[in-house]
Amino acid sequence: MRSKRNVWAWLVGAGTLFFAADAWADGLSEIHWGFQIMGLMGGLAFFLFGMELMSDGMQRAAGDRLRTILANLTKNKYRGMLLGIVVTMLVQSGSATSVMLVGFVQAGLMQFIQTIGVLIGSGIGMTITAQLIAFKVTDYALLMIVAGFLIRLLAKRDSVKSFGDVLLGFGVLFYGLKLMGDSMRPLRSSQEVITLLSGLENRFLGLLIGVVLTTLIQSSTAFIGILIVLGLEGLISLEASIPMVLGANIGTCVTAGFASIGANRDAKRVALANVMIRVIGVMLFIGFIPEFTWCIAWLGAEFNSDIAREIANAHSVFNIAIGIIVLPFSDAFARLIVRMLPETSCPIPRYTTTFLDESKIFSPALAVDLARSEISRMAAALEYLLKAVAIPFVTQSPKRDKVYPELTLMEGIDMREEEIDFLEEKITDYLLKVARSGASDAQLRVVYAMVSIVRDMESIGDIIHRNVLPLIRKKHALAHDFSEEGREELTIYHQKVCKQIRLLKEAFAEQDLEKANRIMVKERKYLDLELQYRVHHLDRLVGKQEASVETHEVHTELMNLMVQIIVYSSNIAKTFLETETREKALLI
Repeated sequence: MRSKRNVWAWLVGAGTLFFAADAWADGLSEIHWGFQIMGLMGGLAFFLFGMELMSDGMQRAAGDRLRTILANLTKNKYRGMLLGIVVTMLVQSGSATSVMLVGFVQAGLMQFIQTIGVLIGSGIGMTITAQLIAFKVTDYALLMIVAGFLIRLLAKRDSVKSFGDVLLGFGVLFYGLKLMGDSMRPLRSSQEVITLLSGLENRFLGLLIGVVLTTLIQSSTAFIGILIVLGLEGLISLEASIPMVLGANIGTCVTAGFASIGANRDAKRVALANVMIRVIGVMLFIGFIPEFTWCIAWLGAEFNSDIAREIANAHSVFNIAIGIIVLPFSDAFARLIVRMLPETSCPIPRYTTTFLDESKIFSPALAVDLARSEISRMAAALEYLLKAVAIPFVTQSPKRDKVYPELTLMEGIDMREEEIDFLEEKITDYLLKVARSGASDAQLRVVYAMVSIVRDMESIGDIIHRNVLPLIRKKHALAHDFSEEGREELTIYHQKVCKQIRLLKEAFAEQDLEKANRIMVKERKYLDLELQYRVHHLDRLVGKQEASVETHEVHTELMNLMVQIIVYSSNIAKTFLETETREKALLI
């Protein structure tokens, strides 16, 4: 909250300074470049801050629905494109959409090929803001600011407050456009400026400027907003603006590309695919700028549009055309990306988080979704740990880690347990930061429940590492192996426990309430099965089977530990189910 108050204080001071500068410059005939640059940069700051307010409001209002929307994604690439449009319209952030896509691919819920359609749709969804900017509503910017502020101030429901933030963001955004337009208006009388801007008719120079400036300000929408202002002030033609629009589409991907450096292979593929889609589109269009300009101008004439609408239309038509061109060949395109970034041998990783993004902490709905994906990773490490720990009970021959063959099996088990401890600490810290970020009461309950879930998962890891591993050494010291019946019962029960952890991982990754409910239903069944196996084991002891008598302590302790894991997994599923049910009830 303190950072937001500082931003508001800065904005008020900056606004006062701009008005003072404007009043001072009114009486002067010549161009005062310092004030013009200050007005342009200040307007851009207002524009970007308005976009952030609007995006945060939309994410808070719709963020809890985003994963549900994407979870309905099928292998139909056309539906994927439509979902990409919808989700990106809701969050006003293509990068947020990409983060969720990486999460689904990482969790195995989507194939990489399915992300292509969503990425194409994401590009189309980002053009909606440009279309809104093209409406001439800057005169009502202050009215929107006042209305949004009053709604934010007086509303009691979080959803209404989020709507106030969206309206406030739109107002600040359009006010920023007005400031930029006012600062550029005197430039029409400068022959030097006119001569400079006439050089932008070179399509390749315009393309380069679009890429560089969009990369610098990290927002294609903001850059296209500047182009719209330049066009409305008569400083740039439609033909000169179109190459820069194309460059902006590449520039907006560069930031995501940098963000993927050091990320996993799937994240790099999503980022590369995003860049390649735009580059392919630009390569197809750059040679036909005059023809494309004529088409956009004809479309504008048909609907009596001004240059602002024509620039926005060029942005939309370009992205829609990419969808029409690339989407039918998405399978081949995905194979090309995989060939460009093939699987590599896995080095032993340093412990790191994949999804926790500090920049999303002040968007609690998205931050909670990212934490869920990280918890799914934690469950995956638990699943591997549980499967691996069973191997030494059935064989004494040395084994290697399945994923990192340079490690022994036991070294791999130790590494997974340390990773689980690391993730427990990082996820808990992240969730507590989210709780302090102004989360709603409903979101706080979700956050606290997730902290409890993470603690229970770490407890399962401790059971495996601190209690099961010592039993391996105790088992190897015995003269006899488990009896044939005892080994079969332990194997079957171990498979049941692994299934519970797998369902837990999938429930978190997919937000699947049915799978969480299945875990709870199976708990009673598996506890009854353990009682049945216990009777069988006692029967073997009564019958004085030598193998069962000697392995009795190890057999019983191992079965008891697996029962504890069953109970923990059911408790986690219950907490998850209660939390998700409460969230869905709030969305109705």
